[in-house]
This record gives sequence, C-alpha cells and structure tokens, in this order.
Amino acid sequence: MTTVRVRLTLIYSGLFLLTSVILLVTVNLLLSQALDRRIAGLPVAPVAPLPGVANDRPPRLPELVDEVISYQWGVTALTVGILALVSVVVGWLVAGRILRPVHRITATAQRLSLSTLHERIALVGPKDELKELADTFDAMLDRLERSVEGQRRFIANASHELRTPLAVQRAAIEIGLPEDVGEIRDKLLLHNRRTESLIDALLVLAQAEHGLEDRVPVALDQVVRLVLAEAGSDDVTLTTRIEPFAVQGDPVLLNRLVTNLVDNAVRYNHPGGTVEMTLSHGVLTVANTGPEVPRERFGDLFEPFRRLHTTREQGAGLGLSIVASIAKAHEAEVRANPHPGGGLEVVVDFAAHRPSYADIQV
Repeated sequence: MTTVRVRLTLIYSGLFLLTSVILLVTVNLLLSQALDRRIAGLPVAPVAPLPGVANDRPPRLPELVDEVISYQWGVTALTVGILALVSVVVGWLVAGRILRPVHRITATAQRLSLSTLHERIALVGPKDELKELADTFDAMLDRLERSVEGQRRFIANASHELRTPLAVQRAAIEIGLPEDVGEIRDKLLLHNRRTESLIDALLVLAQAEHGLEDRVPVALDQVVRLVLAEAGSDDVTLTTRIEPFAVQGDPVLLNRLVTNLVDNAVRYNHPGGTVEMTLSHGVLTVANTGPEVPRERFGDLFEPFRRLHTTREQGAGLGLSIVASIAKAHEAEVRANPHPGGGLEVVVDFAAHRPSYADIQV
C-alpha cells in the first residue's frame, strides 16, 4: 500500500515529465522542419573541381543537418533522464513539505489521551485547507476537554453525595434499631454494604475510564505484598512469587486492580482451592482453582455487570471490568486464559511501560 507522499510524488513527477517530454519533442520537430525548409531554399552553387583531385561527392550540408538533429535527439533523451531523477527528488521534497501539517496533526492525535487533552496542534501559516483542518481539530479538543472535566467534576460530586447518605443510613440502622429486630437489622446492613460497594466500584470504574491526571512511579511489588497481607481466606491457600517492578501510574488505582484480582480469585474458587500470584518482568499473573469457565464466555469476563457463576458472596459483576479499565488507563494489556483443571488465569502485562525503580510510591 503506497502512502499519500509516494502518490503525490508520482503525480508531480509524472506531470513534470509529461510536459517536459512534450516540450522537448515539439522543439526538436520544429527545429528539424525549420532546418529542412532553410536548406531547401538555399541556392546551390556549382563547385569547380580542383586540378588533379576527384570531386564526385555531393554537398555535405544535408548530412550536417542530420547529424545536428541526431545529436539534438540524443541530448533530449539524456535531458529527459536527468529531469526524471530531479523530478522524483523534488516531488518527494515538495510532497513532504505539503504533508508536514498533516503529520503534525497525526502526531498530536496519536499522542493525545484523557490525561493530555490540554495539548493543541496550534498550526501556524496561511489560512488554507490544512490550517482549517487543524483549527477544527483544536476546537474539537476544546469541547472534549470541557466534557471530560465536567464528567470528572460529576464523579467527584457523586462520590460525596452518594456516600454520605449511605453512611448516615448505616449509622441509623446500627444505632436506631432495637435488638429484637436483629434479623431485619442484619439484612438492612447487608444491603447497605452492598450498595456502598457497588457505588465505590462504579466510581472507581468511571475514574479509570477517564484516564490518569497524574502519574508517579509506583512499586507494584509492594502494592501486591500490601494487598496480600490484608487478604485472607480460611478456605483458599495463597502462593506468591514476587519480583521488584515499578510502573508509572496511580497507586490507589493499582491497589484496587490487585485487590480486585485477589478478591475475584478467592470468591470464585473451591473450598480448599489455591490462588497463585506471580509478578515477573512486569507481568502480573493471578491463577485460581475453581469452576471451569467456558471459552465462549471469555468475552464477557471484562464486561460490567456480567456474572459467570453464583457464589456465596455474590458480587456486582464489576471486578474484572474495573481491572480492565485500570489496566487500560496504565497502558497495560490484560487477558484471561483457562486454568488447567478449572478456574481462571488473569494476566496484566505492564512490561511495555516501565519507569526506573526509584522515587516510587505505594
């Protein structure tokens, strides 16, 4: 597949060569005809033979004209060859100069993310079609930035406005209800906690999908160890192999990513099962024993509100979707594989974006 620059070069070179060849051929033909007419109109003077010298050769003027015309065609062919090379080089340079604003627009678009929406093309130059395209792109980025900022403010406000009533409701249930309605009290508290967990999960999901505002070096191995120290289950055995690794990102979101992976591996497991967590060369792998996941359901694993199994601790179906969104915000690749004998293996690959292991945060 040829690029636009190659096509423009071929068009410029082709048009230049076509006009040059037509011009040179026309000049040669007109020159040949003019010489023939001038020679035909010249008077022929008899030439007296020199004594003792045979002079039976015809006049040499027509032969001279033929040699001139032949030489002219040779020079024309050489000139066309040189012009072909020059036209390709000049066409390539001209096409590159014309397409330079397009490359700038493309580079800006590739560099943009939700955390770099403040950048603009700011193309300077004559007000032509490319300048109009760049200005239109900048105006679109202005609208997009305002929209993203509005959504971020909404998430922050929703976080406060939704959590506060639930906290007040939980306090009222724990303090205000008498002891003789213990069963009803426990159910209300259970639903209250589930609602809080759902709201927290939705807010984290929204925050991750809107990208990272600030990135700092984070010791991912320390995040994993911290999550494992807080996690625990009497029915499941945790085994780990952790290597030092730093990633550029948000420590809170990375903690949530690891927490969701561990919680998901523990929740969807068999009694007496195992969870294996490995961090090696920037690849975080969490594998568990548990129910077998059909291959046709793998596409649903990272979709919100999709539950593959019913467990004693029914979740909201947001665990792996939050993992996928946080991984995407950190420019990491996430994938799931079937675990031999049942269960699931979730892999998050951070290796492509590794900072230096210094000035790290947990």
